[in-house]
Amino acid sequence: MTLAKVDEFPGLEWKVPLTTLLNLTCRFRRFDREQRERIMDRDRETPRDRDEVFERIPWETLQQPPRDNSRLVIYVAGAVVVGALAFSFVRSQPATVVMPPPTTPEAAVPTVPATLLQPPILRSEADLYAVDHDRMLAYAAAHAEWFAVEYMTVDGSDTSRETLEMLLPQGVPTPTALEGTQVFVDWVGAAAVTEIAPFTYEVEIVVRSMSAAPSEGFVRQPPLRIVVEVVIGADGHPRVIRPPRVMPVPSLTPYPMAMSSVPDTIRLGVEESHGTVVGGEQLPDGRWMVVAMVTSADGVIRPRTVVVP
Repeated sequence: MTLAKVDEFPGLEWKVPLTTLLNLTCRFRRFDREQRERIMDRDRETPRDRDEVFERIPWETLQQPPRDNSRLVIYVAGAVVVGALAFSFVRSQPATVVMPPPTTPEAAVPTVPATLLQPPILRSEADLYAVDHDRMLAYAAAHAEWFAVEYMTVDGSDTSRETLEMLLPQGVPTPTALEGTQVFVDWVGAAAVTEIAPFTYEVEIVVRSMSAAPSEGFVRQPPLRIVVEVVIGADGHPRVIRPPRVMPVPSLTPYPMAMSSVPDTIRLGVEESHGTVVGGEQLPDGRWMVVAMVTSADGVIRPRTVVVP
């Protein structure tokens, strides 16, 4: 005889014959079928029976018929049997043990002082010179122009002499002149700036001065080229490292301007509004660039270009 073992509670064993379980299942199905047929027979009663009138209604017909609990008992028994079979099947399967993943003990990290973990700070040459190059050039050019003005100026005052002593390299004497000589700078401008070494620049200055000997008037002097070497020190200030090199400005040849005769209508209009027409040049868009001698506010007649549409 085959037994079904049910271990629902620890230490308690139920041994149920398998034939008994099958008999209970068949009885449950037969009982359910009979109940369904009984309900269908009740619903198929004739209309005559439904319309029957009683002279007296028996009191027992008004009472609710007692509830038949046999069907509920059969349902509960069937559920217990099915549950017991399922539980016995599950318990008969081999258990699957889930093993936790192996853990590898972490190696102890030695504690290192923070000072040893910081790499040494190394600065490349490119980082040291990563400055605004154009600004350095402009700074050196401005200092060279200031030096050129003070270098060429002579007015006999202590202020000018002290300023020039500050700008000249240490140990270099200041210029000397006859008593009463005066020199003033007419204009100055930096023509070129060249970096000859790190933070060292060679600045070419073009300067023109006006000088007056004692008891004489001022006379404009020919322009000069002054080459000044300027270094920007660690404190960020520029300094002249040696006295300047002075040389005359080379002579230039005039640019050949292609002037031609101007039509009479244009010439007459320009002469009436400006002055005598020397000539002119016609542009590709049809306009004329007319050269006329025009009298300025100071009374000097100078050549000037007049644009005629």
